[in-house]
Amino acid sequence: MADALHVHDFGPEDGVPLVALHGVTGHGGRFRSLAADHLPGHRVIAPDLRGHGRSPSLPPWTLEQHAADVLAVLDAYGIERAALMGHSYGGVVALHLARLAPDRVRALLLVDPAVVVRPEDALANAGTAGDTVADRAQAFATQRGEWTGVAEAVVEDEVAAHWTDTGRGWRPRYCPPAVATAWSEMCRQPPTPPPGVPTVVMRALEAAYVGGEYLAACAEAGSDVEVVDVDCGHVVYLYRPERVAELAAGLA
Repeated sequence: MADALHVHDFGPEDGVPLVALHGVTGHGGRFRSLAADHLPGHRVIAPDLRGHGRSPSLPPWTLEQHAADVLAVLDAYGIERAALMGHSYGGVVALHLARLAPDRVRALLLVDPAVVVRPEDALANAGTAGDTVADRAQAFATQRGEWTGVAEAVVEDEVAAHWTDTGRGWRPRYCPPAVATAWSEMCRQPPTPPPGVPTVVMRALEAAYVGGEYLAACAEAGSDVEVVDVDCGHVVYLYRPERVAELAAGLA
């Protein structure tokens, strides 16, 4: 299919499947080290979401479309049911997929999902979509600034894999309108996990993307949710990969 997502496929073909969904402006390749170093018995299937990485950029860029895209990935791989791990915006996509096709979702690991985004913050972030820096050195400095405390080798790998010279400057490989739309989509009321789908919500204590109101809504909806607080920043799978892998393996 011309509009099929580009998929990063890590681990043995006969490994336990785990579908990993990245955040806004990201790409599926970010889960490479998590898969290789911490999930050796799993097959981590990590698509680039529509408008990100090497996937097609054509709209629509709604959460419903992202969920349908990922469901098509499951179909293409012949996976009837799988655990979904979603970080940030990927966590919200995972929730929409679980609501779209709960019978296809074994469990959810929501890694600091972006379920609380203020419209004012979304507007500010959407306004920077497409911003560039002058050269590769500034690309590295920008990425390192976003991933404070992450090893320089990891930052270098990210720049090599995901940053590109657009001809008007350097920025990560994504479609700016898709990213601006993603920030708008994150202002919508997020769905709760369907009852009967085991769910772990990892909440980064140094971020503010998961609030008590959402967790209360999950409880009221009868969702099977366990909350795990981690003392780190938003990109939890880089700061606490062992803990993320432990929880993912327990659900998959």
